[in-house]
Formats: sequence, C-alpha cells, structure tokens
Amino acid sequence: MDMHTVAVGTSGTTAEDVVAVARHGARVELSAAAVEALAAARLIVDALAAKPEPVYGVSTGFGALASRHISPELRAQLQRNIVRSHAAGMGPRVEREVVRALMFLRLKTVASGHTGVRPEVAQTMADLLNAGITPVVHEYGSLGCSGDLAPLSHCALTLMGEGDAEGPDGTVRPAGELLAAHGITPVELREKEGLALLNGTDGMLGMLVMALADLKNLYTSADITAALSLEALLGTDKVLAPELHAIRPHPGQGVSADNMLRVLAGSGLTGHHQDDAPRVQDAYSVRCAPQVNGAGRDTLDYAAVVAGRELASSVDNPVVLPDGRVESNGNFHGAPVAYVLDFLAIVAADLGSICERRTDRLLDKNRSHGLPPFLADDAGVDSGLMIAQYTQAALVSEMKRLAVPASADSIPSSAMQEDHVSMGWSAARKLRTAVDNLARIVAVELYAATRAVEIRAARGLTPAPASQAAVAALRAAGAEGPGPDRFLAPDLAAADTFVREGRLVAAVEPVTGPLA
Repeated sequence: MDMHTVAVGTSGTTAEDVVAVARHGARVELSAAAVEALAAARLIVDALAAKPEPVYGVSTGFGALASRHISPELRAQLQRNIVRSHAAGMGPRVEREVVRALMFLRLKTVASGHTGVRPEVAQTMADLLNAGITPVVHEYGSLGCSGDLAPLSHCALTLMGEGDAEGPDGTVRPAGELLAAHGITPVELREKEGLALLNGTDGMLGMLVMALADLKNLYTSADITAALSLEALLGTDKVLAPELHAIRPHPGQGVSADNMLRVLAGSGLTGHHQDDAPRVQDAYSVRCAPQVNGAGRDTLDYAAVVAGRELASSVDNPVVLPDGRVESNGNFHGAPVAYVLDFLAIVAADLGSICERRTDRLLDKNRSHGLPPFLADDAGVDSGLMIAQYTQAALVSEMKRLAVPASADSIPSSAMQEDHVSMGWSAARKLRTAVDNLARIVAVELYAATRAVEIRAARGLTPAPASQAAVAALRAAGAEGPGPDRFLAPDLAAADTFVREGRLVAAVEPVTGPLA
C-alpha cells in the first residue's frame, strides 16, 4: 500500500487522486470540513424523519414504490433491504482497481454533505479502503441510471458486514470476517443512508478517469510508433512542419505532429524517398497520422472536461441543499459520462485501425520500399511477422465492435418509472477492453517498426537518435530484433508490457524532451 494520503473534502476530488487510491493503494482521510458538513446534513435528515409528512428516500419506499410511507420502526429495515435486494449483480468479478475507484468516488460524494449520511458511515467507507478490503462486485447489474445501483450495492453490503469481499492478501472471504479481522465495526444504516450509498455514477466515472490516464500514454506512444513507421518506410517528415498544422489549428493535431517531428529529429532515413523508391506522397496512414492521432487527443481533452465536472459533482437523489431542503432530482442519470465513454471507444478503434495499416505496409514487400517480405530473415523459410499482423488485425476488428455505442440503447426498468437509462456502466466496461486491446495493437506496430528500422540501419542508414533509444530499450525489455523465426508470443507480450507501462515514452524523452 502506498503511504500517500488523499484528503477527502466537501468539494470534489482530482483525477490524480482517483488513480492514486484505485491503482496505487493511497490512503484516504476525511477532512474536518467534510465531517462537519456530514454532521450538519444529518441533522436535516433527522429532523425530516421525525415529521409525519413523507419525504422521498427518508420515509418512503424507492423507485416505483415511492408512494408508500414507511413507519419509523421499519425504516432501518428498509435501508438494509434496499442494499440487500439491489446487490443483484451477476457475471465475472470486476477488477480491484475499479471497485476501489467506485468506493472512493462514492465516499467523495457522501463527504460533500449533500447526502445526509452520518459521519461514522463515511469513516467506515474510508476504513475499508485503507484496510485494502475490496467488495466483490460483478460485471452485470448497472443500467447507468439511478446510479450504478448493483455495483454500489455490493459495496454497501460489505459496509454492513454482509456478502463477500477480497482481503489485502487477495483471498475472498465473508465480509463480516474481514471487517472483524481489521477491527472495523459494520454499519447499521439509518434513514436515507442505504439509498445514498447506491445512487451515483461512481463506477462509470472511475473507469473513465482510469481510461483517460491509460489513453494519454497510448496516444503519445502511438505518435512515437507512427514516427518509427514513417522512418522505416523512408517517408518524408516535411508533412510534420508546424506551419502546415497551424493552418488547420486543431490543438491535438499540432501536438501529435510536434511529437513525431521531435522523434524523427536527426534521422538519416527520412526525406530520401525519392532516391530509391520514387513516389509523390506517402500513404494516408503515414501522412495523416497527426490528423488522426490529434483528433483522438482532442476527444480525450473533451472527455477530461466532462470527467472534471463529474468529479466536482455531488450525485445523489434526493439531495440535501444548504437551505435545509431535501429535493428529488435527476442528477444520477449517466448520460454525460456514457457519451464520452462511447466517444473514447470510437477514437481508440480508429487509432488502432491506422496503426494496423502502417504495420501491414511495413510487412508488404510491394509497399515497404525495399524491406524484406514480412520483415523475415529468409522469406519463405521464415514467415517473419506475418501472423503478428493477423493478431493485430483481429484486435482491430474487435475494437470496431467495441466502438458500437452503448449509450444509444435504453431498456426501461422499475415498472416504467425508470423508463430511460444511460447504459454508462456498459460503455465503461467495453472501453476498458478497448484500451487493453489498443495497447496490444500499438505494441505490434512498435515491434514491427523497430525491426524495420534495424534492417534499414544494417544497410547503412542511420536512424534518428530517439529511434535508436526506443529500439535499445525495447530489446532490453525482452523483445528481440531481426533474425530467424522464433516463438513470437513472448516478444509481443514484452512489447505490450513495454508500451502499457509507459516505458516507450520514457525511453525516448531523454532524447526528445518531454512529449505531450
């Protein structure tokens, strides 16, 4: 567990804090202001609970059953029941980092003082995170409206000491046993608290934040691999000139062009395409890399704006307002998050597609401008990277299927009370798969491009210093260079890890300076 501590206050959190808690085990603590806000909001809820008039979520049923007024002696049971009944997920377990993000973001909203949850419940949520106890949450169960209900319910169930959870050692045990082993007292929910623990976009938001962190690395990595492919294909870097991109001023396009230009600085391969392999212009997959990569970057920037707004939000229904009102609302609807999750799956698929086209060009002797067929050592005896491209193509095909939007669908629920839903959780789940696949696709291009650059170097051409640094680092990471056929899967796996962990970017930046 990372000993870095994230303070949870009343006014949201940062993407960096989400990643620190979810992925790196950072500890969380409630600020004094958060504890004060929690206590003040609870006084309002307690006062409303004592009145004879029904208040949704405090003294009524939920959803389509909101018309029933619940008597005081049944309200604790009501809160327990909503958690137990809503913990109805099915399918494979969700990853630990997703569940930690889910819990942390729910705690963030609870700590805002707009939910009416008692301070001791919030503290128990923090205690679970700090103890490394991770509720078992399942793949299916959220429609992305009225919050990520089933996933959050499984987390709330653990707070109550019920259901199953994973301990810090990775072993799944009954939640009550894990809480007892760490000296944590299960919570006994009171008015509104069960509902407040379930009613948020925390799961889809957590996955969005982590996807943005991963995609930032992958887009910079893809700029590097595009530059390596351009170099290996003896392309021209003139198309990367800043003045060309200034007259079409999309910010991401300029950034990607600048990244590529810096990687190619000092190359002895670029600018010679008219010498040995005359052609008027490079292919679109080479020439238009900044335009495609840059459009994706701009989409990431928009998604980050949406994520920032959601991180600053208090998503619950009903909410406690500063003037003492407890009001129903529709802020739990996941549409804003769902849309950008789908947008990201689309641009990731297109990035994967253009990477694969460059890889195929490197392997085709009719289009590679002098490289051996499939970059093989002895073509015919050796198959080279033929099937590596097959694997990459299969991944691209899967990416295209994952790009079909989830947010365009809606299935009514709760006896037509919840008659339009966002499917944001589903959009987030498929985006995680898309991000994983994109890392593999970029890794295959990297592996092919570095092999091609080395073949050019063996023929007397001098690659750019940044290219040489990338090749050396990849070889040191266990992905071997040109030579006779060998068991290829381990090399591709090494390249995948190299890209995924940001080591490609780290390898070239000492030469290029920081890349965006």
